[in-house]
Amino acid sequence: MNTPHCAPPKSSLEESEGISRRSFIKAGAAIGGGLLISFALPISMRGAQAQESGFNPNAYIRIDRDGRIFLTIQPVEMGQGTYTSMPALIAEELEVGLDQVVIEHAPADDKRYANPMLGFQVTGGSTSVPGNWKPLREAGAVARVLLISAAAQQWKVPANSCTADKGVVLHAESGRRLGYGELVDAAAKLPLPENIPLKDPSQFKLIGTSAKRTDSPSKVNGTAVFGIDVRPEGLKVAAVMLSPVVGGTLESVDPAPAMAVKGVRQVLRTDNSVAVVADHMGAARKGLAALQIKWNGGANATVSSESMLKNIREASLGPGLEVRNDGDVTAAMAQARKKVEVVYQVPFLAHACLEPVNCTVHVRKDSCDLWLGIQVPARAKAVAAKITGLPEDSIQVHNHLIGGGFGRRLEVDFVEDAVKLARQVDYPLKVIWSREEDTRHSTLRPFHYNHLSAALDDSGKPVAWTHKVTGGSILARWAPAVFKNGIDGDATRDAFGPYAFPNVNVQYVRHEPPTGITPAFWRGVGHTQNAFMVEGLLDELAQLNNSNPFEYRYPLLEKHPRAIKVLQMLREKSGWDTPLAPGHGRGLALTSCFSTYAAQVAEVSVSDSGDVKVHKVTTVVDCGIAINPDSVVAQVQGGTVFGLSAALFGNITFKDGKVEQGNFDTYRVLRINEVPQIDTWRVDSKEAPGGLGEVSTVTIAPAVVNAIFAATGKRLRTLPIDPQALRKV
Repeated sequence: MNTPHCAPPKSSLEESEGISRRSFIKAGAAIGGGLLISFALPISMRGAQAQESGFNPNAYIRIDRDGRIFLTIQPVEMGQGTYTSMPALIAEELEVGLDQVVIEHAPADDKRYANPMLGFQVTGGSTSVPGNWKPLREAGAVARVLLISAAAQQWKVPANSCTADKGVVLHAESGRRLGYGELVDAAAKLPLPENIPLKDPSQFKLIGTSAKRTDSPSKVNGTAVFGIDVRPEGLKVAAVMLSPVVGGTLESVDPAPAMAVKGVRQVLRTDNSVAVVADHMGAARKGLAALQIKWNGGANATVSSESMLKNIREASLGPGLEVRNDGDVTAAMAQARKKVEVVYQVPFLAHACLEPVNCTVHVRKDSCDLWLGIQVPARAKAVAAKITGLPEDSIQVHNHLIGGGFGRRLEVDFVEDAVKLARQVDYPLKVIWSREEDTRHSTLRPFHYNHLSAALDDSGKPVAWTHKVTGGSILARWAPAVFKNGIDGDATRDAFGPYAFPNVNVQYVRHEPPTGITPAFWRGVGHTQNAFMVEGLLDELAQLNNSNPFEYRYPLLEKHPRAIKVLQMLREKSGWDTPLAPGHGRGLALTSCFSTYAAQVAEVSVSDSGDVKVHKVTTVVDCGIAINPDSVVAQVQGGTVFGLSAALFGNITFKDGKVEQGNFDTYRVLRINEVPQIDTWRVDSKEAPGGLGEVSTVTIAPAVVNAIFAATGKRLRTLPIDPQALRKV
């Protein structure tokens, strides 16, 4: 969800050279009194949906007369620490503590609350901190300058003789002090300053200092409200079942067996789902289980993983659209001392969020309310308006904390189904998908079948690189405006990593799965597919050349000194050059994505039966300035566990058109006793912050597979890791 090949995004000011801060920051009186700071992004930073003329505020700081500071933010909290990092950006420049900022989540509005980097309202692509790094700090600085000016005018002293600290303006010479709340009305009447001074990083008090997560206490004590927790007055709950054959339709259902269950109120249906409505979930689930439902599988009734593999393999042999062509690959291949041609493949993956998808809807004659946790609230509003026929301004989206997003809640399929069901009743209806339904009807990270080749010169250095990517397109459906010339930029990103090869050719073959199987973003997006392949093949080349994997990469990274620094630190911190226990192996993988450089070393062993044990994972990241260093560690750990679960166990397979996995017994995630030691180190950097929540998900699979080769001599090019392929004969 950022630019192909992970070009570091520029700040809003860099993108809009010549546009002053005053052109997109405004200050004025808040309704009911107080100071309101609002800001809009320059047009060059917006998507097509937000380019009309006029002032469209992107976010607000509001300071009330009682001194309370409210921050309305666009990114939703789904475990990544947004509710701590966003206030820190404001609080740093406003000279207040984190505990003085009250979070208010932005309403659903693509125009007013667009993601600064993506142009519409969305939380994803590791863009929250990079996108808000300057806008939020500048808004905080404007508020600080106006408040200090208001106090200086009241005291009739120069503004530069006053300072701000913890929500109070001070005049040291006279000892006078005024709280922000006492100054807001006067500050709201002042003109914006010509220059808005931002702190030098050496002056930071909050940014770069570890802080406790502001959302943790409520999550620990149970008072936090996720989408699944809401209970508007008059609520009924619904358990839902969709057609077991993906893409199938409902043929018939007799509601009588469900209606005989105590507490069941109604049986509802759509063209591809049945829902049992009850006073509580136990009755709804019991009623749903009692039903005898007839489904029509349609064209997908014979679909299997085997048939899809056959079809994508055949498609991969056809011509592809050219994505990149540097140098003369054909000549370089012909002159090469050695050539390597390989096929790598990755499976369909579900998201397996701890909180299964759910949506509470109340449809009335002239309005509709939605309560849920979603990464794209404006899209939820739009689909509700389309189904109900109501105008969008009659749709109210109440967005809540999300119990895991990972890209699943970038989709609105579950919202669509809930609204269709809620239209049939006159009370608020909470529709919850069971774990099994969520797994079997998840949108999926695409299945890819890729051909790669490389050519080596006499010194063993790679002089040519080709990568043909074959798989379904997410962007063609999800963001058609950026699906250009038949090429999916997400599918082909990271096709040769950050490495400099003199001759490169990248091609894309679009091959869609059967209708009803929906390719979708997954934590790490296209990087998780191609980095596995690129880092795997690069490791193969290093082994073929009898080279140290670190030393082999250094010459290829001369244009990326930050990457070299990451690798150098990782080599030391991982103990790469120290002896290993018998039967153990270490593997390396590097990525440059979301404007962050990261690398991991995994240490593994493999049993005689082929079972892989990951003992230790060492990570080094250069994510630029870290807003909250504790969050760096937490995000690396979470991404590592998420990606390692997928590498070892993740695989959505089909038989007779049905997904074979259901709950966590068949769609495994790491258990606590299986989690390795995870050590995280950070390069001290003064660069603008990069994204962090997805980088370790990108690197862990290739690091583990490369470590398996080091331990066993067996090269794996298919995920998930198959113990049968590693079993000793």
